[in-house]
Amino acid sequence: MDSLVQADQEEPVQASLPHQAFWFFIHSFLGIAAWALLMLLGYIIQPAGVPQTLILLFSILIPLGAGFLVNTFRQDEMATLVWLLGLTWILIIALWILDMPTGPNACFQCDATEKITRTFFSLPSASGLIDDDGPFLGTWPAAALFGYALGARLAMRKR
Repeated sequence: MDSLVQADQEEPVQASLPHQAFWFFIHSFLGIAAWALLMLLGYIIQPAGVPQTLILLFSILIPLGAGFLVNTFRQDEMATLVWLLGLTWILIIALWILDMPTGPNACFQCDATEKITRTFFSLPSASGLIDDDGPFLGTWPAAALFGYALGARLAMRKR
């Protein structure tokens, strides 16, 4: 029993909780900032006819590159956990969408699965809920956080 207590005392503490929370939110901000720059570039250039799947792909790849770059220079385990914020965000938006009433021009008589797929991915067509901004408000920011975390994890494996 005595050796068990000594083993607990000898292990160094990695970082305090406030320090981890600070870096978690810094990395989350960097992931969303990389995505926001992509969106800003898209609004400046205004390319015509870009499919949503391509925007989703770029929403993953650009923050993935940012996460890889940041975590190459500053190794931080918290950078690999920002996907949890993306998951929480998309679940909050999904709950909001599921709570919305349907009607003409707003996913009339849709079931729950159809509400989600039509709002987040516009498949087979947009739902009309949240002014057809489901990908912009829910899918792409969450994908950016997933991409940032993946890029950070790839940088952690490199070392």
